[in-house]
Amino acid sequence: DASGALCISQAWPGMARTIYNDHKRFLETYLTPYPGFFFTGDGVYRTSEGYYQLTGRLDDIINISGHRLGTAEVEDVVNHHVAVAESAVIGYPHEIKGEGKMLSFLPQNTSPRAMALHGYTQETLAVELQELISKKIAKYAAPDYVQVTHRLPKTRSG
Repeated sequence: DASGALCISQAWPGMARTIYNDHKRFLETYLTPYPGFFFTGDGVYRTSEGYYQLTGRLDDIINISGHRLGTAEVEDVVNHHVAVAESAVIGYPHEIKGEGKMLSFLPQNTSPRAMALHGYTQETLAVELQELISKKIAKYAAPDYVQVTHRLPKTRSG
């Protein structure tokens, strides 16, 4: 088992060859971090059987009191909770920590009545998620603010 940055050793037909009007930035971003390899910007996990799992963008980092924390690792922990369908973690300016964390998540069933039937309110679910993140990652990784939402913003790729 191993994890790290996803890098590709050989060129392929559809790969980027430059950034318009900024070739130096292209070289610094994709070829300099790992000489001899094309750096994709993604993290990857390889199992002992040789299967690869993309873990998310490596540049989606929040800096909390000097700790660099990837948003994907927090989202992965939250998504294992039975009441969560998907989640998103973002940073926001914080006077003391530099950046604070906000967690937005989409429950399996977003109606307050359905959440209540399963014994959850927004507050109890927020507390459970904060405790889960504190236990699985670290205390400093627990979000400052948890928001239940009916849908999450998506990029064109999902």
